[in-house]
Amino acid sequence: MSTRSGPGLPLSVRLRRLNRPVVALLAAVALVRPLFSVTGATDAIGRPLAPMLLTVVISLAWILVVGLSRVREPLLTPVVAGVAYALAALVLSGVLSPLLDGTLRGPLARPQTILPMLPVNGGWGAVCGVCALGVRQMRGLGP
Repeated sequence: MSTRSGPGLPLSVRLRRLNRPVVALLAAVALVRPLFSVTGATDAIGRPLAPMLLTVVISLAWILVVGLSRVREPLLTPVVAGVAYALAALVLSGVLSPLLDGTLRGPLARPQTILPMLPVNGGWGAVCGVCALGVRQMRGLGP
């Protein structure tokens, strides 16, 4: 078993080393955003304020969780969480919108939006990961 750590390892090894509960936690926190939308809370708060505010709060939560923890992969963890969130939001919208509205809404109703969800949310995770790395450096933990 190699004792190497971090980016020098192959991606497949790094993915296996991810702290899955943290990835799941981050994805679950991000699901607040589509839940607000599906339940109408976003409209009650008002657009575009609600989506922007939720994105900022979720991003700060991701940055703090990863930046203040000792996860092995502080950049890759939020990237994978972003992709996991995109997949979960896809499923959630496909299940909840017909139940609540009686009609399919969200990405499944507009299939051309599905593929871009993955890199966009992975990119969002990458930005949060870079910020988390900064938090770790400020704490003297390094990457």
